[in-house]
Amino acid sequence: MDQIIAPQTARHATAEECDASLPEILAAPKDAAPILQLCFRPDYGLRQFPEHLDLTEAEGILGERWTEKPWLTLPDGSPDPRIQVSILSKRVMDLCWRDRDHTVHPGDTMIVDMDLSHENLPVGTRLQAGSAVLEVSDKFNNGCIKWRDRYGQDSLRWINRKENRPHRLRGVLCKIVQDGSVRAGDQLPKL
Repeated sequence: MDQIIAPQTARHATAEECDASLPEILAAPKDAAPILQLCFRPDYGLRQFPEHLDLTEAEGILGERWTEKPWLTLPDGSPDPRIQVSILSKRVMDLCWRDRDHTVHPGDTMIVDMDLSHENLPVGTRLQAGSAVLEVSDKFNNGCIKWRDRYGQDSLRWINRKENRPHRLRGVLCKIVQDGSVRAGDQLPKL
């Protein structure tokens, strides 16, 4: 697949570019796409791109900030397991992340060229990630002020537009249901 790249003069994708890219994004493979990149977030704004990650039900991605600084917690204050792993479409990332030299990576655990829509991956769908197993969460990833600041208001509105919400353009959130290790290059098949 060709990368969706904007002219160098455009800092952010426009609403028109986002809309025009939607058919190509929705045409992504439905199953067993390779994991193109892994991202490890030791703290806010920090990114590392290891060859493998260890995933556990109890601690999420070992060493990542989820256990200490989650953005979503349970009523008792503990980290919500529904946000342990985030998966982003490579096609959306290529559309929205334009200034790679001066703008931080989105920070999603896995980048895949795969259809992440609710239709293709309903809540509860299990995915094999190396020797680990993930379960698609019911928590919708709607982006946030950081997405707006880094990748633009137009793409954030596009992600959250009512008719686009079922496509999960900001990616899909998962909880870990079986401990294991995942490597860049592993496939991500549905179970």
